[in-house]
Amino acid sequence: MSLNLISTSSLLRNAATTANVGLSLCRWSSTAAMSAFTSQRGTSSQTSQVVQRRRLPSRLKFLEDQKAQGESRALERYQTRDFKAGDIYSPHDLSPAEMKKWGKRQSPQTDAFDALNLNPMDLYKSFSVMSEYMTSMGRIKPRAVTGLRPVNQRKIAKALRRAIGMGLMPSVHRHPEILASEMRAQSIWAASPSTTRGQPTQLSSDSKGERLAYASNKSIFLRSIDDPAVARQYTEHKAQTTVARFAPSGFYVASGDTAGIVRVWDCVGEGITKGEYCIVNGRINDLAWDGDSQRIIAVGDGKQRYGHCITWDSGNTVGEIHGHTQQLNTVSIRQQRPLRAATAGDDRKTVFYHGAPFKFNNGIADKHSNYIYGVGFSPDGSHLVSVGADRKIWLYDGKTGETKGQIGEGEHKGSIFGVSWDKDSRKFVTASADRTVKIWDVEAGKATQTWTLGEEGALAVRDHQVGVVWPPGRNDNLLISLSLSGDLNYLVEGTPEPRQVVSGHQKSITSLTQTTVDDKQTLWTGSFEGRVCHWDVASGKAEEIEGDAHPGYVAGLATTSEGSGRIYSVGWDDTLRSVDEAAKTYTGSASKLNGQPKGVAAGDSTVLVGEAETVEIFQDGKKTGEYKTDFAATTVAAHGSQAAIGGENGSVQICAISSSRLSPRADINASRNPISALAFSPDASHLAIGDLRGRVLVFKVADGSLVTDRWTAHTARITSLAWNEAGSHVVSGSLDTNIFVWSLAKPGDWLELQNAHKEGVHGVGWVAGGSKIISAGADAAVKVWKVEGLN
Repeated sequence: MSLNLISTSSLLRNAATTANVGLSLCRWSSTAAMSAFTSQRGTSSQTSQVVQRRRLPSRLKFLEDQKAQGESRALERYQTRDFKAGDIYSPHDLSPAEMKKWGKRQSPQTDAFDALNLNPMDLYKSFSVMSEYMTSMGRIKPRAVTGLRPVNQRKIAKALRRAIGMGLMPSVHRHPEILASEMRAQSIWAASPSTTRGQPTQLSSDSKGERLAYASNKSIFLRSIDDPAVARQYTEHKAQTTVARFAPSGFYVASGDTAGIVRVWDCVGEGITKGEYCIVNGRINDLAWDGDSQRIIAVGDGKQRYGHCITWDSGNTVGEIHGHTQQLNTVSIRQQRPLRAATAGDDRKTVFYHGAPFKFNNGIADKHSNYIYGVGFSPDGSHLVSVGADRKIWLYDGKTGETKGQIGEGEHKGSIFGVSWDKDSRKFVTASADRTVKIWDVEAGKATQTWTLGEEGALAVRDHQVGVVWPPGRNDNLLISLSLSGDLNYLVEGTPEPRQVVSGHQKSITSLTQTTVDDKQTLWTGSFEGRVCHWDVASGKAEEIEGDAHPGYVAGLATTSEGSGRIYSVGWDDTLRSVDEAAKTYTGSASKLNGQPKGVAAGDSTVLVGEAETVEIFQDGKKTGEYKTDFAATTVAAHGSQAAIGGENGSVQICAISSSRLSPRADINASRNPISALAFSPDASHLAIGDLRGRVLVFKVADGSLVTDRWTAHTARITSLAWNEAGSHVVSGSLDTNIFVWSLAKPGDWLELQNAHKEGVHGVGWVAGGSKIISAGADAAVKVWKVEGLN
């Protein structure tokens, strides 16, 4: 029995264990099982709480991600683009903030035109309505401003274009406040036209004979004929410009460059570019407008073609240029219907086209024996003339292209570079490398007047006449020729001498200084081609200094009170030269320098020339001593008996000047960058320092203490610094094309002139008692800026 009892208890224990396991496996099926499971959870509660604490940050991050994804999905419906695979931006790349930028604008159900039951297309004649919806830049105002429905927004834009095209409105609406701002902004003393020996240079005049258009460096200048000191500048070309032509309407100018690009832009308003078209793969040599100001033919040196015919507003093709095998130099379009065009170039062939669209009609290849440089239809369309390097002049019928004959054989002794017609179509003028300009009578077939420019001698090359224009719309018989030197010669029929010669710089102006004698201010400028000019600040008239000039880059100019006044210049021919201020000519002989000059400065009676390792000292044009620096010098400045030498290591050394030596007085650790410009204040108490990174600093000369280092708005090398007469403001020019005016009393305040000179400002100064700033730069132009609000 005992054995049975023991086995029975063992079985009971095993059964209980099996029951517990069964209960735990089916705990959801009975209350007993739930109570058993609850007792088990109670034993592991501490472990569960630890796991939950560890998982809490991950769970919160997961919830935040889900929330962000929900916002992104909600914002996707605001996207206006249909994104596809491979797009730069795809929906999963955009943040919610970026998606909001693509949100759809809500258009109004009705607008002012709907309420008044008006059609915007019918209002193009209303100046007041057009002005209401036109921006100052000649564009339609955005819908956010106009409040118009899209359909009416498009209609009012079409009405604006119609009004501009019909001449009812200028392409830029000039509000009174804009005019006032322009008058305060600047006056431009234009650069001279760019010229190349052995190539023609195109000149153009508007239909009223009031303005002259030409290319210079990377700019186009529109210059007043009656007042050459009044000009405007177009700077949108990225390459060297070659030609500019006024449209017959007078509202637009088409200009070309060496990259084969033709730009059409507004010449009445703010110079807004209306179109940019690629014509050829090389240089644009010439272009022409038709009489309706609708079509343009541009020609030049290309690889696949030598020219193209386009519409001015869209660039659509309206013809093809065929029949030539070499680059084209010139083109002309007959201004009357039926339209005709003529092109000519280095293949010695004149090709005649019928249009529009313009198609090849016939080619004339047996008249010229050398390059053809100019063709032109007469204003009445009855004649066509061609001239070239063979010194010949041929006349053709303007409608049929038939040859009429040759005139003036043997009259010109050099290549004929330009031809232009008088407004009565009875005479035309030619310009030649033999330094002559001749007027020809078509019926008589002979020259009626000849001008010979310049004088015989070694410098005769600069007097080659490479361009000419006879401005229409004038009654004074004025014509303008262009010398290879860039001088514009004003010639009047019936008078033997030029009425006026307009001079200037053709290349980058590299240095600037100024003098004042008897309240008359004169500006002196030196340029990359070695030319030094003096400008009358009151009138803006420039004249070139006569004499033995630098053959190349002028590195600096400085003024002294020696005699009647001297201007000293240094150039990369490693010489120092002097100019007599009163006589406006070079005096004495050039002084040879030890090395390439970094700059020049003048004290009371001495002239200092900074070089890489030394500073040479001159008196009356003779060297009296030199000072060896402990660092590589980059620039030099002087005032009275004090001098400052800037170094490549960013330091500035203050020295005392004697007749033959410099005595160091103090060293200023101004910058960690090379010093590029220095200027003493009028009382020599402060020194302004500019460096290679565009920073301007001011130090006290007496103890070398820092006054301010907050003037850091420039982004490129400081090229020039100048103090006003009161010593309260500094003007700085930089290669970043900007000009800043800084206040010494309020270092945090400044005035800014952005894009003052294309490709950099090289010289700045104060005129008119400190109320105006004068500047010069890489565009070879001089500009005067009126400064307001100085305090």
